[in-house]
Amino acid sequence: MSLTVIYGQEAPPVGFSKSIFLIGPSPRAASVQSWRPEAIRILAEMGYDGVVFVPEPRGERKDDLGPDGYLNQVDWEEECMNMADIIMCWLPRDPQTMPGFTTNVELGMWIDSGKMVFGGPVGAYKNRYIEHLSNKRKVPVAHTLEDTVANALELLGDGAWRVGGEREVPLLVWRTPHFQQWYQARIAAQEVLEHARLVWTHRIGPDRRTVFFWVLWAEIYITSEDRRKSNEVVLSRPDISTIVLYHNGTDINSTNIVLVEEFRTPGGQVVAPPGGSSHHCADHLVVAAEECHEETGLQIDPERFVFHGSRQIQATLSAQLCHLYSVRLSYEELEWLRAQEAAGIVHGIEADTERTRLRITTLGEIRAANRLDWSMLGMLLEVIA
Repeated sequence: MSLTVIYGQEAPPVGFSKSIFLIGPSPRAASVQSWRPEAIRILAEMGYDGVVFVPEPRGERKDDLGPDGYLNQVDWEEECMNMADIIMCWLPRDPQTMPGFTTNVELGMWIDSGKMVFGGPVGAYKNRYIEHLSNKRKVPVAHTLEDTVANALELLGDGAWRVGGEREVPLLVWRTPHFQQWYQARIAAQEVLEHARLVWTHRIGPDRRTVFFWVLWAEIYITSEDRRKSNEVVLSRPDISTIVLYHNGTDINSTNIVLVEEFRTPGGQVVAPPGGSSHHCADHLVVAAEECHEETGLQIDPERFVFHGSRQIQATLSAQLCHLYSVRLSYEELEWLRAQEAAGIVHGIEADTERTRLRITTLGEIRAANRLDWSMLGMLLEVIA
């Protein structure tokens, strides 16, 4: 596939593997040369073989689009920026010939999306503030058009073929296992993603390249009901492994349960069974064993873990799955953990802002205390009952 240029108000291809939208000031007069042809030339020279969205007319300039033409252009730009995998901004701002007022708004819309790269000549008019914000948000910044294009291609990475509504899922989300898990479930149910829009991403790591959370508005055609659903968003993050550590009592309510207490921003000091997710390991059993050791200090052979299944935690809100495991503790293990609790030993990984303390109680006390959320209580009952 070769580079494909889509100019203002032209229909996007029905499918593509990668796409870049070129935002930045457009010339206000025919005598002023646009920077976009040079950007396209550099993209082609660097081997780019995807789609380039150019918000300028093909051929001769048409400065007077009329009221309908102007609004159509605005709608086209919004649609294609949403569809683009990368928003590449080059800002050779000139207050007389290319002021870039609209570009300021577009930068505000996309600067924290994870799709943006920014560039502008050294000392360009009124670029200092934007460059400062870009650096704070780990947006790649360059001062030549060639370097800006190179940054765009580096951030883009490998493409992935998408058609129809799939084109509106940017690569940074499309590539995540948790998106693919949700999407493959929709395909298996013969549900069709007709439209999507990236609402928000929470990205982590030193360069903020790892997508941890994402929220996507989606319009789904429900084949079994012959209708469309478009009034909700889907939220997801990496799956978690949760481990119920227990020691039998004389009855179900006297069963000893090992919980960990940790400050979590949504709920304050939260108590829950140990568990968590991983960015470096896709084996949920390995993750369970690692999380158990990190949060309780107890090293348990993975062969002792009993798997109880995988379910969504709150299906009306999140696509995330929880993989539930349990371990029946020996009396000696339970007493070792009690000693850790009594001594106030802190566990967790400080570098991940994780600080956990053991809280050992019984199922009856848990049910009476009203401290565990419903999903966690359900996991305990699934194991103990």
